[in-house]
Amino acid sequence: MEAKLDTGAEHHHHHLHRPDEEGHAHAHAHPLQGDMAEGPRRPSREELSHIQGWGADLDRKNRPAVPMERMPARFIHPHEGKLPQQPENVEVLVSTERPGITPIFGTAQPPKGLSGMMRRVAFRWAENDLRHWLLLLAADRVNVVEGIGEDLAHGKVPNVLAEMGIKAEWEHNKAGLVKKAVIAGAVVGTVAYLMRRRER
Repeated sequence: MEAKLDTGAEHHHHHLHRPDEEGHAHAHAHPLQGDMAEGPRRPSREELSHIQGWGADLDRKNRPAVPMERMPARFIHPHEGKLPQQPENVEVLVSTERPGITPIFGTAQPPKGLSGMMRRVAFRWAENDLRHWLLLLAADRVNVVEGIGEDLAHGKVPNVLAEMGIKAEWEHNKAGLVKKAVIAGAVVGTVAYLMRRRER
């Protein structure tokens, strides 16, 4: 389509500079010039009505939230005064960019073990420091291994393959799973080879 438009543009340019018998140049309008100036035609509502859900925001009757809308609109009243401070029963890591701990915070995953040590080190740097996020990502991976160790210590054998989604990936993405397995095997083999070579 683009090549046709370019050809038309060249043809139009050719007519603009073609002189007549008396030496005067005349401009001839190209047949596509009017359509190109107006732009592509937008489809009408009737032409788009076959698309399920199209135009749901045009008619208020099709809006799921219309019965719940109120005028004036509802809003959450701000808390009067200072929010009460949540008691700090576990260790909470605070960013260096905050003056203190927030009034409300999560306590489900307090830092512990090796992953907790890595997170404490990560929070020594500001959030705009790459080391902060790389250490947190590494701590998450270490925490996964720690969780497996805790399960084994409590007599529970975790289904690691199912939790990693390998079964679903084998059903829907066999090629990708095989590729990952080959790469992982190559990495493990290389590391084992280098360790044996160093021992020798």
